[in-house]
Amino acid sequence: MTDFPNRLLAGYRNFMSGRYTDERERYRLLAEKGQKPHTLLIACCDSRAAPETIFDCGPGELFVVRNVANMVPRYEPDSQFHGTSAAIEYAVQVLEIDNIVVMGHGRCGGIQAALDPNLEPLSPGDFIGRWMSLVRPAAEQIQSNNLMTASERQTALERVSIRNSIANLKTFPFVRNGIETGALDVHGAWFDISTGELWVMDEQGDFMRPELNGVDVQAEQTSA
Repeated sequence: MTDFPNRLLAGYRNFMSGRYTDERERYRLLAEKGQKPHTLLIACCDSRAAPETIFDCGPGELFVVRNVANMVPRYEPDSQFHGTSAAIEYAVQVLEIDNIVVMGHGRCGGIQAALDPNLEPLSPGDFIGRWMSLVRPAAEQIQSNNLMTASERQTALERVSIRNSIANLKTFPFVRNGIETGALDVHGAWFDISTGELWVMDEQGDFMRPELNGVDVQAEQTSA
């Protein structure tokens, strides 16, 4: 007997009888030849914003990094542990991915915490507080804007944080080199959980809804 969560075991059973059966050959090839994902996707840990589900991607397509509030720290080669930086390094240097996407989302708990100046640490380590200090300067500016509602301030920081993470990505020498040589593209996106809307960032840092009518979904899935 096992005390492993029944919900997960039931899901695994459905996976083996459904998706795995349908994609058995693809899994076999991935096991034999290794992975070659086209995109590194940096997303939030939030259970409501799963990248593989949102982008309808199969096994081997996305190299996903998830952390609180989908943030990227600056390039800091020191004695500390850097899980997100390690994943970025591996994706760019070893997997040679074509794209990096930083995807934020609406109603992000980490961003909400960053905007609350009275929030008490959840533990003596204050791990979330220290992590969210990556956007503290922007959070302090947005907090003081009384012309915006609370929800508007939250959305604003969610999007500013994406721009901040992209700026930090470009402090990594190998990311910057990939951009300069044209081998790598970096993108920002924001997903609205309540409506399912995806907003993508343009070159000026503005967010807009992408035009989907001209997207050849079948061709994109085939090429992947």
